[in-house]
Amino acid sequence: MESKELTFWDHLEVLRRVLFRVFGVWFVLAVGYFIAMPSIFDSVILAPCHNDFVFYDLLRWIGEKLSLSDPFFTQEFHVKLININLAAPFFIHMSTAFWLSVVTAAPYIFYEVWKFVAPALYQHERNGVRKALVLGTVMFFIGVALGYFMVYPLALRFLSTYQLSTSIVNQISLNSYIDNFMMLVLCMGLAFELPLVTWLLSLLGLIHRGTLRRYRRHAVVGIVILAAVITPTGDPFTLSVVAIPLYMLYELSILMVRKEKPEVEKSK
Repeated sequence: MESKELTFWDHLEVLRRVLFRVFGVWFVLAVGYFIAMPSIFDSVILAPCHNDFVFYDLLRWIGEKLSLSDPFFTQEFHVKLININLAAPFFIHMSTAFWLSVVTAAPYIFYEVWKFVAPALYQHERNGVRKALVLGTVMFFIGVALGYFMVYPLALRFLSTYQLSTSIVNQISLNSYIDNFMMLVLCMGLAFELPLVTWLLSLLGLIHRGTLRRYRRHAVVGIVILAAVITPTGDPFTLSVVAIPLYMLYELSILMVRKEKPEVEKSK
C-alpha cells in the first residue's frame, strides 16, 4: 500500500509536532538543571578550580612515576572566584542550565531532525545522513570531554597564575571564568566536527582526498597555531595535548572523504 503524499500544510503540521517535542524535552532538561544547578555548579563547573581535579591528580601521578620535579607536574592549585556584578549569579545560573540542557538534548534533537528529513531522502542518502548524525554527535561529545578534562584546566592553571607584574594581584571574576569555560569547552566540541564537515564538503564535490593530502603540511602549521591560541601555556606538553588530537582528526578526515573522480575525456 502506497504511503499518502503529504501536502505543504501537512509538512508544516509534522514540523510543528517535531518542534513541540524538541522544546518539551529541552524545557524539562533546563528546569531539571536549574533545580540541580547548585550541586552541579560546585561538583562539575567549578571542579577545575580545586587541587583534587582528576587531571591535576593525573599530572602529579605522572610526575611521581617519572621523578619529575617541574612545577607543572607538582604544583598545588586552587582558584577562588569573586563576583562583582549583583545580578551575575542569577543570570549565570540560568544560562548554564540552558547550555547544559542544549548539549544534553543534542542527540534527541538530531534524532528528530533525522525523522523529519528521512522520508524525503533516497536510501543511499539516508545511510549517509544517519552515519553523519551519529558520528557528529559522538565526536562532539568527545571534543567536549577533552576540553573539560584537559584543555580548560591547563588554560585555567596557566592564565590564573600568570603575572604581568608583582604589583598586580590576580582575582578571577565569576563572569570571566564562565565565559572562558563555555568558550573553550564548546570550541573543542565544535573542532571535533572537522571529519563530519570535510565529509559533507566531499559529498558536494568541493574537496577530495588528494586535496587534503596535498595541503597536509599547511594543515599541521595551522593546527599548531590553533592549539597555541586555545592553550597559551607555552610548554610543549600542553600544546601537544591539543595539537595531536586535532591532527588525528585531520588524518581521519582524509580517510572519510571521497577520492578524486576519474578524469573524464578532456575533449569531446
